[in-house]
Amino acid sequence: MASIQAVRGTRDILPEEIGYWQQVETIARDILARAAFKEIRTPIFEQTDLFERGIGEATDVVGKEMYTFLDKGDRSNTLRPEGTAGVVRSYIEQKLHAQGGVQRLWYMGPMFRYERPQAGRQRQFHQLGLEMLGSADVRADVESIALAVDILKAVGLDELVLEMNSLGTKADRVQYRETLVNYLRPYQADLDPDSQDRLTRNPLRILDSKAAKTQEILQDAPLLGNSLSDESQTRFEKVKGLLSDLGITYKLNPKLVRGLDYYSHTAFEFQSVQFGAVGGGGRYDGLVSELGGPETAAIGWAIGLERLIGLLQQLQPKPESQADFYLVSRGEQAEAQALKMAQQLRQAGFKAELDLSGSAFGKQFKRADRSGAAACLILGDAEAENQQVQLKWLGTGEQSEMAQTDLLGQLDELRSAIAAVRA
Repeated sequence: MASIQAVRGTRDILPEEIGYWQQVETIARDILARAAFKEIRTPIFEQTDLFERGIGEATDVVGKEMYTFLDKGDRSNTLRPEGTAGVVRSYIEQKLHAQGGVQRLWYMGPMFRYERPQAGRQRQFHQLGLEMLGSADVRADVESIALAVDILKAVGLDELVLEMNSLGTKADRVQYRETLVNYLRPYQADLDPDSQDRLTRNPLRILDSKAAKTQEILQDAPLLGNSLSDESQTRFEKVKGLLSDLGITYKLNPKLVRGLDYYSHTAFEFQSVQFGAVGGGGRYDGLVSELGGPETAAIGWAIGLERLIGLLQQLQPKPESQADFYLVSRGEQAEAQALKMAQQLRQAGFKAELDLSGSAFGKQFKRADRSGAAACLILGDAEAENQQVQLKWLGTGEQSEMAQTDLLGQLDELRSAIAAVRA
């Protein structure tokens, strides 16, 4: 019988990798909490109509990539392909707008898109996202970008390039769409198949094409910036000025349009050499009203955690997750005392791994050496009888015997000693 394997496009995150994930999650939680953002958790699947209306039926995400299914009541549901639409649905349904002021929300969790799996891109992937609803102020744009920069720098990725563009208002984009289509129509037969299809459905996405011939045609294409109203241009200049005031460098990319219909005005991406876009976002002032809520200005971003962590694995050693103490014991009384001691050490804030094998001391000592623990605590029949314990520092081999009560009475000294070993 064939063995059961993970579904194509999904992967296991194993213990040796999880330290990177926990490091990113801890840093993000801390930075966002200090900026008064609150976590929100929305369902993994929603009504399909939410994404069709929110993301746009002409997008690749809705047209090609969604995992959609009928439930037992013949209702169409979809595994969420991104996080913003679900947050906006919750904002409307739970009447968060009635609380007044700006809603500062963030989320983290799995998303699903039927794409060709490759490095940093899976069919089940994870995003860290931020949404700020209720402010049209340009400072909201800059604050959200600054928080993403803070997180990326704090985890150790300060070489990413921030690319910026303005998509203007809906009226600006309608005007530009007509100009772009008029330019591209004579070249229609030379465009790649996806771009030919997008010419009538979603022509701005042609700017994202990776096809060499299409990019050659686009070299002389009109730019969206030339279709922006004076108001939109002035707004974008303010955003750029405030970013510069914060010391945040950026690169203008006039062809950056993002992949979802709901974006307007500020759009941005964080680019890496290895994986392309690691994250990005923009303003989406019309999405809340499009989904049945009140007129609400909003901006947000999402960072792809698989891509982010893929970069971290190349740049940083694996985060330490070893135990402080590895407890070795043999004999019924000693094993019971070791279990109790492990619990006492954990309750005092130490990481303690208890060997449960019951094997000979020699085999347990080998596992202790491989564990990466700072010290080994040893209990045999003699130690159990006398309420003693052997403390062995695994780095130096230095070993001493003491009363179990003395060990638990010098926790501060042990904490300092372990910190010195890890330094």
